[in-house]
Amino acid sequence: MVARTISTTVPRRARGAVTSAFAVHGLISAAWLPRIPQIKEHLGLGAGVFGVALLGAPLGVACAVRAAGWCVARWGSRAVVLGAGSVASVAPFLVALSGNLGWLLAALLLFGASLGLMDVAMNAQGVAVERAYRRPIMSGLHGSYSVGALASALAGSAAAQARVPVPLHLAVASAVILCLLWTFCRPLLDRSAEVSPVASGPPRSVRTHRAALFVLGVIALCSFVGEGAMGDWSAVYLRETLGTGPGAAGLGYAGCAVAMTLGRVAGDRVVARFGAVAVLRAGSLVAALGLGAGLLARHPVAAVAGFTLFGLGVAVVAPVTFSAAGNLPGVPAAAGISRVTALGYLGLLGGPPVIGFVAEGVGLGWALGVPVVLAGTIAVLAGAVSSARR
Repeated sequence: MVARTISTTVPRRARGAVTSAFAVHGLISAAWLPRIPQIKEHLGLGAGVFGVALLGAPLGVACAVRAAGWCVARWGSRAVVLGAGSVASVAPFLVALSGNLGWLLAALLLFGASLGLMDVAMNAQGVAVERAYRRPIMSGLHGSYSVGALASALAGSAAAQARVPVPLHLAVASAVILCLLWTFCRPLLDRSAEVSPVASGPPRSVRTHRAALFVLGVIALCSFVGEGAMGDWSAVYLRETLGTGPGAAGLGYAGCAVAMTLGRVAGDRVVARFGAVAVLRAGSLVAALGLGAGLLARHPVAAVAGFTLFGLGVAVVAPVTFSAAGNLPGVPAAAGISRVTALGYLGLLGGPPVIGFVAEGVGLGWALGVPVVLAGTIAVLAGAVSSARR
């Protein structure tokens, strides 16, 4: 009776904790974004110089995800989530306190690095909890991240509208997020639950795992290029290419973000019923055909519908891919996830500039066809999710 109580209660508590960790990550990520104009104005930086400073966060993420596997192996994902999450919670306040370009760059490097470490660790924890449940839960976890980011962005926008001073707003936000982290994330599983259930194979299987991780990373990269393009270029396309008003220009990314959130919230049940490979292929085809048709129609309503369908179609790509990387036989979850995450972030950070470069030659409408092609690539490579698990 006692054993049965432990086996059901601990995973439920751990699932609540890891769900909270994903939500906290979203809260941190978006906390300072609505206050970027005020921070830029306070420092008196031009657009070019400020753009260089903004590279601090992605550089921090890129460096951290490479070391995340070692950190989780050394201290366990629970400790890394709590430690890196604590630093990340305070980082937005440090950004608000920056008095010059150097301090801003340093604060954003710390911000990105701590978020990157927390990202890999919480996904490794999510894989361990999913393994205990014996059914898909990763999509819902990523959905909680999206909900947290949306809530934080709305709160920041309200603070900006009310003219709350940036340091005061981000000090309160950091304190609240830190309290949420330590209140709800402490029941995470300990490191004994993170060991892969299948023993390590011979050297040949290790080489196979490297190939599998690379393919999974390419799938993540293809999805993240599209996500970055929706965030950076959808409004520009609607405003400058299709001539919509400034208010309507934001509807493209809003539709994509809402559809992605809803798709992730419902994704676990869909994956459990139809299988990860089938859902990945069907979703990527919806993304490719929806966005492609929306762009070819060259009408604002069709374009917004296309961006929305793209968000819905790729919603489960990241959770399914990370779950597959974390369940490779004999490979520590964090080590697999960190490699896939590194390639994924390469697409998220490098994709939008590449699309901008292509747009210089052929126009933005045709350049946004790059995510269409990459979504089709996901459909071709989707079988790697199943082979990775085997």
